[in-house]
Amino acid sequence: MNLEYFISKNIVKGDSHSKKITKPIIRISIIAIALGLIVMIVALSIVGGFQREIRNKVIGFGSHIQITSYDSQNTYEASPISINQDFYPGLDSVDGIKHIQKYAMKAGIIKTKEEIYGIVVKGVGSDFDWSFFNEKIIEGSSFLVNDEKAQNDVLLSNHIATKMKLKVGDKMFLYFIQKNGQLRPKDFIVKGIYQTGLEQFDNLYVIADIAHIQKRNGWEKNEVGGFEVLIDDYNDLEKMGDYVYENVGYKLHSSTIKDQNPDIFNWLSLQDYNVNIIIILMIIVAIINIISALLILILERTNMIGILKALGMPNWNVRKIFLYNAVHLIVKGLIWGNAIGIIICIVQQQFGFLTLPEESYYVSVVPIELNILNILLLNIGTLVLCVLMLLIPSFVITKITPVKAIRFD
Repeated sequence: MNLEYFISKNIVKGDSHSKKITKPIIRISIIAIALGLIVMIVALSIVGGFQREIRNKVIGFGSHIQITSYDSQNTYEASPISINQDFYPGLDSVDGIKHIQKYAMKAGIIKTKEEIYGIVVKGVGSDFDWSFFNEKIIEGSSFLVNDEKAQNDVLLSNHIATKMKLKVGDKMFLYFIQKNGQLRPKDFIVKGIYQTGLEQFDNLYVIADIAHIQKRNGWEKNEVGGFEVLIDDYNDLEKMGDYVYENVGYKLHSSTIKDQNPDIFNWLSLQDYNVNIIIILMIIVAIINIISALLILILERTNMIGILKALGMPNWNVRKIFLYNAVHLIVKGLIWGNAIGIIICIVQQQFGFLTLPEESYYVSVVPIELNILNILLLNIGTLVLCVLMLLIPSFVITKITPVKAIRFD
C-alpha cells in the first residue's frame, strides 16, 4: 500500500471539529451518487422494458420481416404469390431465422343486429406461430388450422368483441369486401378473445383461416398473400432483413417491421432521448456533490497539505491523496445505488406493483428490462466522468504554499 492511499483512508479522521464538518458532507455525497444511480438504473430499465413490450406487440401482429409481391405493399388486397418458393419453408434453417409462415389479408365488415364494424381479416395457415396470441388471449383459446378443411373459428380482440357484444362461442357474420365493392358474407364462431393493449392493432385485426381469404379472392390452394419471417434476435433485424431481401428473388419484395411501421419505431427511438437527459442530469448532480465534498476536504486539510509539501511531497502526490478519497466515496455510492436500483427493478419485474392505464401507455404494468451490460457501462461512465471532473478542483492544491498553509486556521 503506497503512502498516498494510506493517508487518503484516514483523511476524515481527526479532531471533533473536522468530523462535524466532513462526515455530513461525505454522507450527502454518497447518498447523492447512490440516488442518482438508482434513478438512472430504474429509468434505463423501464424505457428498455417499454420499448421491448411495444416492439414485441407490433412484431406479434406482423412478424420481423414480410415477403410480398411488389404491388401489394401497404394494401389489404394483395396480389397472390405462389407458395412454391425456393425459400419456403427451408428459410427457417438459416442461422438467425426462427420461423417462416404464410399469410393473407382482406378487408371486411362484422355485422350484428345492432352494430357494424370494419376490420381486417388476417388469414393464417397450419404453420402459423401462435405463441404471441396464446399469451394475449383472455377468453377462449386459439384454433388449429387444417390445410385440408377450412376452419370457421376466429380470434377477436377484446375491443371488437365488446363493441359488437360478442362472446366466446357466439356466431357472427363477417362480410368480405371484394375488389368490385360487393360484400360476400360468411358465418364464423368466436373461438377466442385477445387483448394486447395496442389499440392501433386491437381495433383492426381478426384472425381467421387463410382458406376463407383464398376462396373469396378466387385464389388457388397454393396461392397466398405473402410470407412472414420471425428471427431469433431483434438486434439482427437489419442484417437478416438484408439477407432475406437478397434471397427472395427479383419478383418479390421484402420489408422489415420497422419499414412497415416507421412512426411507431421512431417514437420508440425518441424514448432514448428521455433516458439520456435523465442520465446527464443525474451525473451532473453527482459531479457537483463530489466536487463540493472534495473542496471542503481540501479546505479542512489545508494544514496537512502544507506539512506534506514542507516534507517534500510533490503536488501530484498530494492531489492523489484526495482523489483516492473521492474515488472511495464514489465507489461506495455506486455500490449502494446498484444494490437498491437492481432490487427495485427485480421486485417490479417479479410482482408488478407499479401499474399503468393500458389505454394510455399500451401496457398495464410498468415493464422492466434489466440489461447487465448497460448497467455496467453506466457505472463505468459515471466513475470515469466524476474522476475526470475531480482533477479540476484538485488543482487548487498546487496553489497552496507550505508557509501559508501551516499558518492556516
